[in-house]
Amino acid sequence: MKNHDVQSVNIAASPEKVFDYIAKPENLPNWTRAFKKADQKSALLITPEGELQIDLETRVDANSGTIDWYMTMPDGTVGTAFSRVTEDGDGQAIYSFVLMAPPVPLEMVEGALSAQIGQLADELKKLQQILN
Repeated sequence: MKNHDVQSVNIAASPEKVFDYIAKPENLPNWTRAFKKADQKSALLITPEGELQIDLETRVDANSGTIDWYMTMPDGTVGTAFSRVTEDGDGQAIYSFVLMAPPVPLEMVEGALSAQIGQLADELKKLQQILN
C-alpha cells in the first residue's frame, strides 16, 4: 500500500525567495487549506471534525534547501511532511513536496492519502501564484 506522494512545482522566483517564504511557518495559512494559524512551536489546523491545536516543529536547512515539518497531534502521534527548494538551472525555483500518509489507522491510510493528494496539488498552485 502506498503511504506517500511526491509533487513539485516550478516557481518563477529565486530559490532563496521561495525558501525564505516557505520556511516561515507563519506563511502556511496563506497557501495551505489545513493551517488556520501557525508559528514556530504550534499550529491550529482546520479538519473535517473541527479545529485542532497541534505542536509544530519546522526543521530548515538553507544549504540543502530542505524544509520539513513535524506535527504532533494531541494523542501523541506525529505526522510529517518533507520538502525541498532547488534551482532549475535558470535561476528559478523548483519546490518539491513529499506528502506522507497522515497518522491514522492503517485501514484509513489509503483514503486519507488520496484526499490529500488533490489538495496538495491545489496548494502548490496557490503557492506558485503567490511567489511568481
